[in-house]
Amino acid sequence: MTTTQPLLRRTLAVATALALAPPTLAQQPQTPGAATLDQVVVTGTRARDRTVLNSPVPVDIITREDLQRTGSVNNELGQALQTLLPSFNFPRQSNSGNADHIRSAQLRGMSPDQVLVLVNGKRRHTTSVVFQESKIAKGTSPVDFNTIPISAVKRIEVLRDGAGAQYGSDAIAGVINIILDDSAGGAASITYGLHHTDFGPTDQTITDGHNVAADLSYGWNFGDSGFLRLGAEYKDRGFTNRAGFDTLPFFEQQTPDNQALIGQRNFRPGDPAVEDVLLWFNAEHAVGSSAEAYAFATYNDRESVGAAFFRYPDSSANVKSIFPNGFRPETLGDLSDFSGAFGVRGFFGEWGYDASITYGNNELETGLQRSLNASLGEASPTDFRLGDFEFEQITFNADVVREYAIDGVSGPLTLAAGVEFRDEGFKTTAGDEASIALGPVPGAPGGAQAGPGLRPEDAVDISRQVRAIYGELSAEFTEQLFANVAARYEDYSDFGDTFNAKGSLRYEFAPGWAIRGAGSTNFRAPSLSQVGFSRTTTSFGDGQELTRVQLIPSTSVIGQALGLEPLENETANSWSIGLTSAPAPGLTASLDFFRITVDDRITLSERFQSDALTDFIESATGLPGVVAVNFFTNAVDTKTRGAELVIAYERPLADGTLRLTGAATYNKTSIRNIRATPQTLQNLGLSPELVGVEERNTLTTASPRHRQIVSATWTNPRWTFLTRLTQHGSVERIFNFGGGFEPQQRNGNELQLDLEGSYRPIERLSLTLGASNVTDNFPDPSTDDINFFGNLPFDIISPIGSNGAYYYARVSLSF
Repeated sequence: MTTTQPLLRRTLAVATALALAPPTLAQQPQTPGAATLDQVVVTGTRARDRTVLNSPVPVDIITREDLQRTGSVNNELGQALQTLLPSFNFPRQSNSGNADHIRSAQLRGMSPDQVLVLVNGKRRHTTSVVFQESKIAKGTSPVDFNTIPISAVKRIEVLRDGAGAQYGSDAIAGVINIILDDSAGGAASITYGLHHTDFGPTDQTITDGHNVAADLSYGWNFGDSGFLRLGAEYKDRGFTNRAGFDTLPFFEQQTPDNQALIGQRNFRPGDPAVEDVLLWFNAEHAVGSSAEAYAFATYNDRESVGAAFFRYPDSSANVKSIFPNGFRPETLGDLSDFSGAFGVRGFFGEWGYDASITYGNNELETGLQRSLNASLGEASPTDFRLGDFEFEQITFNADVVREYAIDGVSGPLTLAAGVEFRDEGFKTTAGDEASIALGPVPGAPGGAQAGPGLRPEDAVDISRQVRAIYGELSAEFTEQLFANVAARYEDYSDFGDTFNAKGSLRYEFAPGWAIRGAGSTNFRAPSLSQVGFSRTTTSFGDGQELTRVQLIPSTSVIGQALGLEPLENETANSWSIGLTSAPAPGLTASLDFFRITVDDRITLSERFQSDALTDFIESATGLPGVVAVNFFTNAVDTKTRGAELVIAYERPLADGTLRLTGAATYNKTSIRNIRATPQTLQNLGLSPELVGVEERNTLTTASPRHRQIVSATWTNPRWTFLTRLTQHGSVERIFNFGGGFEPQQRNGNELQLDLEGSYRPIERLSLTLGASNVTDNFPDPSTDDINFFGNLPFDIISPIGSNGAYYYARVSLSF
């Protein structure tokens, strides 16, 4: 499969899905605020009678009402999940290239690409981008949660356990299953919010980040034949700026024009400006008396503008006649994301079946404005196209399930089996010529500043095919004992096959008290972007000779000459044991301990550079001037250990209902082993350290080891009041500036207080006011070693962020 006609395929997928979804009956909506502890879950087991309380593995349920009460900035789904789930981390990148336009998430402190995302139980495609300049997601291509509108969500089930034997690749840390809304009737809301903060580094009061989010949806029902619900969202968010006063770096020219900028806010760390349009639908339709066709789709069009580092007036990177006062390049992202599925499910005799096809496509066009290519002099443009990224995925599933009544067994024995065929494609397209050109101006850097673009020789168009078969067996052997086993075999056209298995059980040893545990093997296939992505930066070296710095695929000509091994899948073992209890009416609690070991974890290598390397590559491949290389490699073995606690209590209070919840997580990742540098590189006198200090920091201490969330919600037919207190754990940032200079920055624990109140003057109208981080708390200031001469007063990886307090108002209407 290639990815040459995404628009045609997207159009055909939408047309087919719509054809299968005429207006029909919606299921009855869940009562707002209804308890979810006894709600049946569909994630983590094919048995039909498992709930949150009696599941053999930990599963969280997040309702639509939960999401709406998070005060998420600009209705971001990922931000809402971080607010509600201690084990979910959603850092805000800044001045980080493509990571400014697509945010990534972590579960249980693992890498962003080690969590599997489902929509209505079907595998969600990942992004097309390979993050190179980010911290947490560097080298990964995870799912973009913000392509899914909050208004489309009925509930979210979060399986906090390895599930590769059930769902395949990526489910090492767990599975997040997003269930789309299927209710009848209409809903609309509009939210306006902004950041307002007393910014200590500049002693200013700043109001920015103005945003508006509006959504509208409607569902129809007709008898018992099915449903159709569709909706749209529009979101517009302004940028935030948390720059400090510039003190002018010592390595810049100390000219009058440069020095005139001292004491100004020349940089712009903070959120990018973003405009989103999101569309979605979810539908079912009866087919005969024992089957139903279903279809659903989401679409997101996003335009975003981020910021890069400032270029000073008297700098070799500037052309003073174009930007006499210097310039700050702005990065551009134009995202198009589509996912659609249709299928048929029903019963054939005693067997239930579900056959479906799912299509996903993610495209990002990247560019720059307010930039230039200094080597072109006054002929340089100021706008550039840097290149395009595209990922496409088509998945076919066929599943069957049957329940058997067995003598002597308390509940039914459930047998499930299925097959899956998946076709994936990854494609990159070169940027425009000016974004990579080396012009005639001597001593000036080539390529677009804050770029450069992808070169034609780096463009790639690759694909893979995946075949899988699985089986699962579960039974409630007694009223106290439930057990589940699963196995899965997958074969990949590009690197081979893998077999994984899982077993889990739950035993209720006393009324309301149970132990549960699970053990599994899991895996993650290397993404096609890690397999095939290539990027080259060129410049003129000594004597105006062309030099290249390259990120190379391990299977490239250079990679093979250096003895690099092709990427293989990551393999993992996951173990968990927990205790659940319901000791009193309205009170529930669970405590789970887990351990995840991952072998052959994929990371980016150190950058290797020497004259001997340049000479070797030229002699072995005929490519001159390659001065440095790095690459993806199965280099690291890790161990992650942790514990998760969830407590909930609900009772009537003062003509209303009071709900108290507490949740806490702790995880610690350590490195068990790092592979040695390939012998060919060692023979050239290069370092035996294959993975550097920055990448080791990313894996172990750059995400919070713990987070605690305590909330209280009181509601009655007229009023709802919410108070939520979050403690974000500490994080650590380590830099490698070369020459052995490796400064560290520790951001300590931080408290965040959120408040929200809603009033319903009539049954269908709700008016809401709220504030996130109402105490205007900030992380620890960055040290002088890493604040880039006063310009970056706070580090971007702190989970509390550096935007300060956020205030919002919302009007919601149902009809």
